[in-house]
Amino acid sequence: MLAKDIMSKKIYYVKVPGNRAQALEIMRKKNVSGLPVVKEGSDKLVGVITRSDIIENPDEEQIALIMTRNPIVASPEDPVTLVASKMVKNNIRRIPIVENDKLVGIITAYDIVSRAIAQMDIDSPVEDYMILNIPATWDRTPLNIAFEIMRYFKLKVLLTINNEARLSGILTETDFLNESEVVSERTVHNTSVGTEGDRWTWDSRNVLYVIKNQLKFSDKEVRDVATTELVTVTKTT
Repeated sequence: MLAKDIMSKKIYYVKVPGNRAQALEIMRKKNVSGLPVVKEGSDKLVGVITRSDIIENPDEEQIALIMTRNPIVASPEDPVTLVASKMVKNNIRRIPIVENDKLVGIITAYDIVSRAIAQMDIDSPVEDYMILNIPATWDRTPLNIAFEIMRYFKLKVLLTINNEARLSGILTETDFLNESEVVSERTVHNTSVGTEGDRWTWDSRNVLYVIKNQLKFSDKEVRDVATTELVTVTKTT
């Protein structure tokens, strides 16, 4: 099976020059977590921008300053096994498919699982592949606290538990992104070096204004946002 057999030819992408708001709008409308970036006026791939990139770079507005340059790519003729290997090796969930430097498709981890692995005769149990240490939080935790817990563990998912300490839901980066906005905060620094008794110092003082952008979350609790209809399996499945 080749990459061209499972790749999506309907590609959602952004262009450079472009801004963060454009990428966020497409991600939210199309429910995708990452987008290829092409150069304005062509189909030449120049990067990839993901929700993680946006979350980690709230101070940047321009896509060119947020995106990952020189992304991992594959050819339409590459075996699916090679594409999957690249994903695992580089810890990524999507690979643009490029032909003659032009973007012609994209393969996501979901494509690999649903179109390739699902057709294979695999007898290995889930426990051979699962991650053992996944963070969890109380489902009444404020979103901003839950987000910091997820970031601390450097994962893109967070499990939620209820008052009975039972699994009650799951949160992903997309859930957090959909409940956030980028806000600017200004701090003022007086850089004057004059003496307190010199009244002329106050007339010539230097004031530095520092503008910093950061993600601000809604006042909702985890239980208001988490997906609660879960499909679970045992480790021997």
